[in-house]
Amino acid sequence: MSGIINFFSKLFGNKYDKDIKQISPIVSEINVLFTELKNISNDELREKTLHFKEQIKTITKEELDQIEHLKKEAENKNTLNQKKQENYKKIDDLEKLIKTKNEDHLNKILPHAFAVMKETARRFSENKKIEVKANENDILLSNDKDFVSIKQGKAIYKNSWQAAGIDITWDMIHYDVQLIGGIVLHQGKIAEMQTGEGKTLSATLPIYLNALTGLGVHLVTVNNYLAKRDAEWMGPLFQFHGLSVECIDNYQPNSEERKKAYQADITYGTNNEFGFDYLRDNMAKRAEDLVQRKLNYSIVDEVDSVLIDDARTPLIISGPTPQGDKHEYNDYKSKISNLVNVQKKYITSTLSEAKKLIINGEKEKGGFNLLRAFRGLPRNKALIKYLSEEGIRALLQKTENYYMQDQNKEMHKVDKELYFVIDEKNNSIELTEKGIQLMTTSTEDKDFFILPNVGNEIAQIDNSSNSEIEKAKDKETILRDFAVKSERIHTINQLLKAYTLFEKDVEYVVMDNKVKIVDEQTGRIMDGRRYSDGLHQAIEAKEHVKIEAATQTYATVTLQNYFRMYNKISGMTGTAETEAGEFWEIYKLDVVAIPTNRPIARQDKNDLVYKTNREKYNAIIEEVTKLSKEGRPVLVGTTSVEISELLSKVLSRGGIKHNVLNAKMHQKEADIVSFAGKESAVTIATNMAGRGTDIKLSEPVKDVGGLAIIGTERHDSRRVDRQLRGRSGRQGDPGSSQFYVSLEDKLMRLFGSERIAKLMDRMGLEDGEVIQHSMVSKSIERAQKKVEENNFGVRKRLLEYDDVMNQQREVIYKKRRYALHGDRLSVDIANMIYDTCESIVFEWHELKDYNSFELDLIRLLATQSPISKNKFNESTAEEISELVYQKCYENYKHKSEFIAQKTYPVIKDIFENKSATYENIIIPFTDGIKTLQVVTNLKEAHDSKGDNIAESIEKSVMLAIIDDVWKEHLREMDDLKQSVQNAVYEQKDPLLIYKFESFELFKALIEKINREIVTFLLKATLPTKTSAQEERYDSQINLQTSRPEQSINTNTSQSEQPQKTQPIKVEQKAGRNEKVTITNGSETRELKWKKAQPLVESGKWTRI
Repeated sequence: MSGIINFFSKLFGNKYDKDIKQISPIVSEINVLFTELKNISNDELREKTLHFKEQIKTITKEELDQIEHLKKEAENKNTLNQKKQENYKKIDDLEKLIKTKNEDHLNKILPHAFAVMKETARRFSENKKIEVKANENDILLSNDKDFVSIKQGKAIYKNSWQAAGIDITWDMIHYDVQLIGGIVLHQGKIAEMQTGEGKTLSATLPIYLNALTGLGVHLVTVNNYLAKRDAEWMGPLFQFHGLSVECIDNYQPNSEERKKAYQADITYGTNNEFGFDYLRDNMAKRAEDLVQRKLNYSIVDEVDSVLIDDARTPLIISGPTPQGDKHEYNDYKSKISNLVNVQKKYITSTLSEAKKLIINGEKEKGGFNLLRAFRGLPRNKALIKYLSEEGIRALLQKTENYYMQDQNKEMHKVDKELYFVIDEKNNSIELTEKGIQLMTTSTEDKDFFILPNVGNEIAQIDNSSNSEIEKAKDKETILRDFAVKSERIHTINQLLKAYTLFEKDVEYVVMDNKVKIVDEQTGRIMDGRRYSDGLHQAIEAKEHVKIEAATQTYATVTLQNYFRMYNKISGMTGTAETEAGEFWEIYKLDVVAIPTNRPIARQDKNDLVYKTNREKYNAIIEEVTKLSKEGRPVLVGTTSVEISELLSKVLSRGGIKHNVLNAKMHQKEADIVSFAGKESAVTIATNMAGRGTDIKLSEPVKDVGGLAIIGTERHDSRRVDRQLRGRSGRQGDPGSSQFYVSLEDKLMRLFGSERIAKLMDRMGLEDGEVIQHSMVSKSIERAQKKVEENNFGVRKRLLEYDDVMNQQREVIYKKRRYALHGDRLSVDIANMIYDTCESIVFEWHELKDYNSFELDLIRLLATQSPISKNKFNESTAEEISELVYQKCYENYKHKSEFIAQKTYPVIKDIFENKSATYENIIIPFTDGIKTLQVVTNLKEAHDSKGDNIAESIEKSVMLAIIDDVWKEHLREMDDLKQSVQNAVYEQKDPLLIYKFESFELFKALIEKINREIVTFLLKATLPTKTSAQEERYDSQINLQTSRPEQSINTNTSQSEQPQKTQPIKVEQKAGRNEKVTITNGSETRELKWKKAQPLVESGKWTRI
């Protein structure tokens, strides 16, 4: 097959050759222009940037002027709503046209801009100082940066500065391959560049070009160290040309400094912080609290890590939930521990029986017992070792195939004696009837862990002769029982997973009395990340550490959907080709392989395959010892903390000096990596050493063969293996890589082909013997492809679920934005009033129920019916809707005028007597059920004679109701996602059910939001005693992010912040555990604030 592919590649050319061939003429043009720029002065070089900016302004001036005119017309109160809608649609179209014009012009000036950047790099490289005529930007820069100084009207730029605390001297000029990479990045594609080929320098070219528009460029990194380092390292090149550079990770979330960082021409930051800022912005209560502007262009460093590995887990901002600290994990963990121990004993005896039967020639019975042991505990070490013996794996696969035929028709016979069944491939576990019986022996209730059949029991109650009151009580009892048992069974399932599928020092580590997840792709600790659905709490119970309280989701987005919001996105990495199909299918990103500046000299050897782990590790120790004695540095890559520590113990016994780099030693990462390239250095590392780690070699080390890479196991993903290999052979350095594999490895157990097992059986390999052949290596790569395909399916499925959520999120967040900024708000309110009127009319017109229609108008809209009963029956629903809308909208306008008249005297008094003290004021409004505090600007309210109060009410009401209803909707969507998974048992697609059900939920959500907002606006009025208070604003407090960054300085003292006038406190604040007294009029309670808060917020209870 490969021969046929090679033949067609030679005949028609492959993608790689075509990509480079298209770009090569542009590279030649850049180099010609670069040569011409050598003769111009430093000032003339800087003027090129101003010239580019002026050109871009000129080509879009007409559209920008039109937008300004349309906005002014739409903001005029006399403009009709229909006209406003038309104007806003025109504005959207013009903004799209501006983006198209900008992109066309950037493509046109690309060779000139890239040449300017390359010439700038050359001048910094060849001159210790660059002198230019000082401008305002230089003067401001010299106040903060040491590399710029001002003398006699001249700005002097040094070519030395600090990056991440290290003194660096600029010594880089763009190679041709880096020019190719820059062009690919500007085109909105992924540049696959090998280790040491200068991705960071290559990115300066498209960053500079796209920053000329002033719309913002984001450079996204995988961690805050790289974000800060790259901003400081590359920043002076941009700043020399008057472009502003910032890093968001240097500043607190929601701060004025972070907002300014987003206003910069070029903004560096981590993927998590960019995503969380998007979520925080969509929780903001005031327009001035927004930090991000419209997302324009993003370059993602290590794009495969961010858009594929990290994209599986959504970003979540959560807060306290009522009764979040109540759980049953400690109550049932002893039962689960006992259950697992009983199963272990049973599996041990079953495996022993299987071995005897197979030895005696009873392979059918022996295979049956072997399959039972495998389904009971697939990770049992004795079982794994036995499966590596001749013919045993083949027997297991043959038996499994027999019992799996006809949709597992006979599998119940295998599972009959087991207490639970594990499916390791799908990471799932199922409790059997025997397991349930064992767990209920200590309880009197046999159905303690069995869900009631709600449908049948409710039907029996309906058919009974009991009174309606008794029936209602019986139904409530059943539903309560169902809810309690659902939670109990969920707890049991999560504990069972924790005890059987999640191993300490493999999937997670325990540090500082906390369970911390280890990223399987990078080997790093994911601080702040928690497993969902109570699994993390189950693991905490298992490890006897403090069980953290559950939280409630306030806002969430996946990185997949966040980055698809950018107008243009590109990425760079050393390993994207294996996931090229996924990049194209999800993000429409093409992968272009960039040639290396120098040929790769590293020798990649075929895999060595052993039967058992013991043989494999002995061979690794021998090889490490041999290479170390030769003077070569060795990097031993492992897939888990456990294996890295095991190898460390063996090497220590052998007296071999070495360093260990894993999730527990991450603080020493920089020191360990800097030593890894020294002569005879041995470093054992998890995947932490595989990405973004630059190991530099000295000349003596290069002479003896360079860095030797030893992989102790093939990872599930080929990308991770390639990242490990890529640490060696940097910029043409010598080196080698070798992977050691055994049939006991996870990849080989789950996805290794039968062919390898049969081949080893046929060869009759003795202990310690090894297979090394290209056929075997290719077979292992095929196994990896199976895993990658499976993972892609999982990620795609996750995205399909999140796409449903994302469509809803966009609608809600757009409504919030309109409310925050005030533009399009009047159109939105008018549409809401019309939709609510239409909903009421259609509901009752079909039934011809005029009385209910009239009652709903008064109850919900505080409006009398504009038509008689006869006309209601004769007219169409559309005609009635229009009449009701006109009446409601007219009433609303009169009401707004009345409120303005009533509040103006109070506002005037405060303005005339206290305007120097207060900037904003709070005016309370109530609809008789709940009260909202409406914030408005004092000066604007005074100048408009209270006319702006109506808009302030609209803003406050929309934000309060949308946030409240959306929070509950997120909880319902989480519950729905879990519940639809049971549809597989009914031979239905859970995703399809999810889409249908979520559509209905969202339809109800929109109707609820519309009704609540419209009802409040039409019914709300000032309380009997009108008063105005100074605004007291609390930013987002007590919120947690699912991926906090440690580096953000949270210890900034109050004294370092600008002093502001302190507001008057208008409400009591209490700590979560502080006791407070609340009342509902008839009953008084003393509770902790965390329990009392939901009751107070419901409006039915008040705090004394």
